[in-house]
Amino acid sequence: MRVLIADDDPVARRMLEGLLGKCGYDVLSTNDGSEALEELQKPEGPSLVISDWMMPGMDGLELCRKSRELDRSDYIYFIILTTKGRKEDTVQGLEAGADDYLVKPFDQEELRCRVKIGKRILDLERRILRLASTDHLTGVLNRRAFIERMEAEIHRSGRQGTPFSLLLVDIDHFKEINDRFGHQAGDLVLKKFVEALSESVRPYDFVGRYGGEEFVVALAGTDGAQAGRVAERMRKGVEEMKIGQADGPQTIQITASFGVASSLPGAEETVDSLTRRADEAMYRAKDGGRNRVCTAGETGPPNHS
Repeated sequence: MRVLIADDDPVARRMLEGLLGKCGYDVLSTNDGSEALEELQKPEGPSLVISDWMMPGMDGLELCRKSRELDRSDYIYFIILTTKGRKEDTVQGLEAGADDYLVKPFDQEELRCRVKIGKRILDLERRILRLASTDHLTGVLNRRAFIERMEAEIHRSGRQGTPFSLLLVDIDHFKEINDRFGHQAGDLVLKKFVEALSESVRPYDFVGRYGGEEFVVALAGTDGAQAGRVAERMRKGVEEMKIGQADGPQTIQITASFGVASSLPGAEETVDSLTRRADEAMYRAKDGGRNRVCTAGETGPPNHS
């Protein structure tokens, strides 16, 4: 876990760096509140802050207030350090949004324990968010979480002028698999199918379950031609899978139909518009015989082997 220190006293900073470093934390030190706020605004910014109250420019309380206003999906656990020990000072610090408060000079073991409590709370929050945002069977994002993340990615690609692509994927004849082999086998197929899709995505792409046997894949910085190649690679990987069953020698083979849609240059893209075009392309793939890739706006025959 990354811990951010904000303190204008170099001696205090070195002491905190040494203490937290020995505890195994990744420590980042800043000289004042403004510098600390810049670090908190960065992608993957630290989630736990230890800040002195009295600093030139932006003090610890203002840093705490501004940290609560940041548009971050994760929580920032904030510990205030100060020489002020009156009850009203403690209340003022907590009202500013601090999670914990330590009066200087403090016991190093007590600080270590307070940081450990903060880490436990942050770990619990991440676990709750993960459970709330993932599909329980396949482990990928559920529909709501996927759409929320997709909205953020579309806005980002619009600001930066970079392409963004969406794949909508449906397992062909999935009902027949459930009818023939049973729902446990169907669940296994869904898990293996997601594994096959995930093999072709980069760390910053993401996969979601859209509903039933339909899945979605978001490809950041990827145009239509590139997305089509990714989809074709996925299609072949799915077609070549042989899914073994625990209670029998018979293997299950599946295919899938892919719809590809990419953000249009100069267009104000939305989740609904991109999803609609991907859905239309996927149904063209279904109508064209399944086990193929269709791209929104293409005029030629669907791609398939």
